[in-house]
Amino acid sequence: MNLADKVLAVNNDLPIRTDSPVHSGKVRSVYWLTEDDSKRLIKEKGYDVPLDTPLAIMVISDRISAFDCIWKGEGNMQGVPGKGASLNAISNHWFKLFKEQGLADSHILDIPHPFVWIVQKAKPVMIEAICRQYITGSMWRSYEKGEREFCGIELPNGLKKDSKLPELLQTPSTKGILKGISGVPEVDDVNITRKDIEDNYEAFNFRSRDDISLYEKLLTEGFDLILKELEKIDQIFVDTKFEFGYVKDTQGNEKLIYMDEVGTPDSSRIWDANAYRAGKVVENSKEGFRQLLLNYFPDPDILLNKSRMSEREALARDNFLPAEVLMSVSKTYTDIAEKITGEKIVLSDNPKAEIISILREQYQLID
Repeated sequence: MNLADKVLAVNNDLPIRTDSPVHSGKVRSVYWLTEDDSKRLIKEKGYDVPLDTPLAIMVISDRISAFDCIWKGEGNMQGVPGKGASLNAISNHWFKLFKEQGLADSHILDIPHPFVWIVQKAKPVMIEAICRQYITGSMWRSYEKGEREFCGIELPNGLKKDSKLPELLQTPSTKGILKGISGVPEVDDVNITRKDIEDNYEAFNFRSRDDISLYEKLLTEGFDLILKELEKIDQIFVDTKFEFGYVKDTQGNEKLIYMDEVGTPDSSRIWDANAYRAGKVVENSKEGFRQLLLNYFPDPDILLNKSRMSEREALARDNFLPAEVLMSVSKTYTDIAEKITGEKIVLSDNPKAEIISILREQYQLID
């Protein structure tokens, strides 16, 4: 079988019964189930949620995005083999540990297939919750230009690239475009301060001002848990992005949970500790792919400069990366997933057919 056939690139065309449009993001597609199917599954499967909770099927893909573009390879490789299964396996692992250790629940209720989650509807907090343990990436680029204040936090002079920060920093940014917030530009992914959040907590979808402290606590606890687990396999947790939302428990009370994905190579930087001790940074995350793209194209400014977006989109559309590049990225994802979970990542021969079969026979969601 052709390797390209094992890649699930298009994930918004499954014949899942739904009466809403399929929402397709960079990597995942979301199918909102009908009210009848949601109720039926809650009863049949015994999900611990109120009976009127809307449910969705979330299907991951093997697409790879970087610099806000989707990239593809030669030989009709529309993604990275093993990437989707690796991301889900890692998130599943951390979400389970968070719950076992009493941090908070996640939005996942069931995992029918390595590419599929059944999730409950959450009201998202409109914050990309970012934690940083080391100075690298965009923070380093800004620091190098002389900036010392990030999200209202003052950094000392004299820090070196890729060095450990004096303390774990929380540097939030906006999730989506928020309108009418004083001092916060109406653009996606703009840095904000804790004061911005406190003064406008309702606009960020917090239920109360007190929940800002709860989100910060869950962010730090989640980061620390993953950090300690990664240390056991000689990996460094450099920085990460978490997302939070509200769901209702069976008594109808709102609770703050983790959502989206956590501690994955897409949402985090993970470095090999042995290499770092020897003075070298080896990326075990998507950052390695980003660096590869910066080195691959003659003018890296196209990838870094948001005002050159049309040129960047043309690069991604018109260039087919060598297959060995995508296979090297595949190895990064599957290797770190296997290290974290202790289990082998098996490539499906035909993931789409497997998903359809399971959702039809075991969940009766496909006519």
